[in-house]
Amino acid sequence: MPMRTRAAALAALTVAALTAGTALTAPAGAAPKEAAPEFLAASELPPHPWSDWTAGPVTDGFPAELAYCLGEGVPAYDYRHRVFSTDLDTGAVQATVVTGSAAKAKALAALLNREIRSCADRIEQADPETEAEGRFYGWLPVEEGAQVHGLHTAASWGATDVHLLSVGRDGRTVTVVSWGQMGDFDDAPVTAFRKTTTKAVDKLY
Repeated sequence: MPMRTRAAALAALTVAALTAGTALTAPAGAAPKEAAPEFLAASELPPHPWSDWTAGPVTDGFPAELAYCLGEGVPAYDYRHRVFSTDLDTGAVQATVVTGSAAKAKALAALLNREIRSCADRIEQADPETEAEGRFYGWLPVEEGAQVHGLHTAASWGATDVHLLSVGRDGRTVTVVSWGQMGDFDDAPVTAFRKTTTKAVDKLY
C-alpha cells in the first residue's frame, strides 16, 4: 500500500470501508465538462530528508489510500486522484472532485471534515487492538478555505503511524490531501503540510 500504513493496524476498518465505498466512482450530480483541476506535483509535497517523492498518474476514482478514514458515507461523485510515494515509508495522495455547484461542494467539504474528525473513534471501534488519536491543526485562508487534521495510530504489537489530512475548496471543487508515515505526531511536518495544502487548493484553477 503506497501510504505504507501498517496493514494489520487498520485492516478491519479499511476492508469495511472499501466494501461500503464501491459506489464512490459512480457519478452523482456530475458537473458540466470544463477545464480539469490541476494536481500537486511531487516537488510540492513536504520535503523528505532522505528520499525524493515520485508522483503517479492522475487516475479516475476514489483512492483506496483514503479508505481508512473516508471509505464510508462519502457521496458518490466522479473523483480523480494522484498517489505519491518515496523509497522509504512515506506516502501521500490527493483526491479532487468537481461537484455540481458551490453549495454542493461546501456541503461535501463539511462532510469530509466531519468524517476525518471522527476517524480516530471509528478506528478504535473497528480494531480494539489499535489506539487512535486525532488532532486539528486549524484553518487556512486559501480560496474558500481549507482545514488541516492529524491522526496517530498505535497497534498493540508496537506499530505506530501518523497521518496529516486536509480538505480544501475552490468554488464547486473540493480536494483532499493526505500524507503518512511510520511515527507519531512529533514526526509530522505540519508546517510544510499546511503549505502543501495551500498550494493544492490555490492551483486547482
